[in-house]
Amino acid sequence: MRYPRDLQGYGPNPQATWPDEARIAVQFVVNYEEGGENCVLHGDAASEAFLSEIVGSQAWPGKRHWNMESIYEYGARAGFWRLHRLFTDRQVPVTVYGVATALKRSPAQVVAMQDAGWEIASHGLKWIEHKDFSVERERAEIAEAIRLHTIVTGEPPRGWYTGRCSENTLDLVTKAGGFDYVSDSYADDLPYWHEHENRHQLVIPYTLDANDMRFATAQGFNSGDQFFSYLKDSFDVLYAEGKAGSPKMMSIGLHCRLAGRPGRAAALARFIDYVKSHDRVWLARRIDIARYWAETYPFQSNDGRPSRLSEEVFVARFGGIFEHSDWIAKRAFAGELSPANDTATGLHAALTTVFREAGDAERLAVLNAHPDLAGKLAQAKRLTESSTTEQASAGLDALTDRERERFTELNAAYVEKFGFPFIIAVRGRSKDDILAAFESRIGNDRETELETACRQVERIALLRLRDMLPD
Repeated sequence: MRYPRDLQGYGPNPQATWPDEARIAVQFVVNYEEGGENCVLHGDAASEAFLSEIVGSQAWPGKRHWNMESIYEYGARAGFWRLHRLFTDRQVPVTVYGVATALKRSPAQVVAMQDAGWEIASHGLKWIEHKDFSVERERAEIAEAIRLHTIVTGEPPRGWYTGRCSENTLDLVTKAGGFDYVSDSYADDLPYWHEHENRHQLVIPYTLDANDMRFATAQGFNSGDQFFSYLKDSFDVLYAEGKAGSPKMMSIGLHCRLAGRPGRAAALARFIDYVKSHDRVWLARRIDIARYWAETYPFQSNDGRPSRLSEEVFVARFGGIFEHSDWIAKRAFAGELSPANDTATGLHAALTTVFREAGDAERLAVLNAHPDLAGKLAQAKRLTESSTTEQASAGLDALTDRERERFTELNAAYVEKFGFPFIIAVRGRSKDDILAAFESRIGNDRETELETACRQVERIALLRLRDMLPD
């Protein structure tokens, strides 16, 4: 099987750059959902119960929830304008996640967003849960959201974030096309490319931690100081990583009815001022990040990666990693491969798992498939290309008569004692190192030496893979 989740990402040392050698890209999102939430006035079955001052609230089936409605109304009537003043006064660019029906009900706010140069991305048709939507229904809602957004704002959205999404959302948006980015992901600190049915889509990951929604959840922020402290710590860590040569992106998620409250807005203002007190910070809209990334790090096909190969190509390419034992590659191919197995380390793990799970007879056969060091096969130039290169790297193709005689004696004694040839990963070792290891290991008991030889086989396989794949 092919495991679809990518648990590898950019690996331990992501390498990216931002414009003007910025150490961090900081991006503020204002979610505009007021007027698009669950409400019987909107044709929904019940009232809203998500992200409000009423922590732990329940939906009221068939009824209006006056308190909930008024909390959302605060976001549109007062909170939005407070955030608008805060960001425009400080000249900070913003991306709006705009629910299409909410935008339609707030024409003055839409004009203010546009006059400020804010990007208005789509936040779906309505601010409701989509987990139980059929593919057909969600596809239709995406199309209607795009249509209504275009009418309300005058142009189609270039970014998308559903938020309360389904397992199909990312693929449906990718298939719909026309988006510079989609943000229904929390998987990374950097943008990345997503593929679906021969289409590729840039993903700009979002955040649920550096997000004022924590004011409306259990064990979340309960004061502006906590909010500021968490944002500051997040910024400091990412800024330090950028200074060390690995720049990242920091997203901050805001809601008009939450961060737009005075006590929280004060903390947000302190954080913005703190960010602006640093040099080499790129304050950007999400669309700016998307366009920069697409130009600087364009999509590259994954078809040549191990987990994407056909069985024939996979076995032809990796069947010799374990000497003359292509059955290991065949079983690895039949197992669970994913993007995490597309590196030397990852594919080595998949192949080694097969080797370690094999029976004693099969593992012994792998050991016996390896040639003697500086033995008759080497003299007859009948080693595999990999073995030839490896032995030559240690100078085993240029032995003196005395050295060759010593290797011959040790080879014979070793095979007689253990029943398989002496195996060692010779790369990076000298002839003296190899001889010393040979003379030491021949004194092991069979069980110890069998395990030692197997580890060396695995080491040889890793070194071979590192010649073929990134680590």
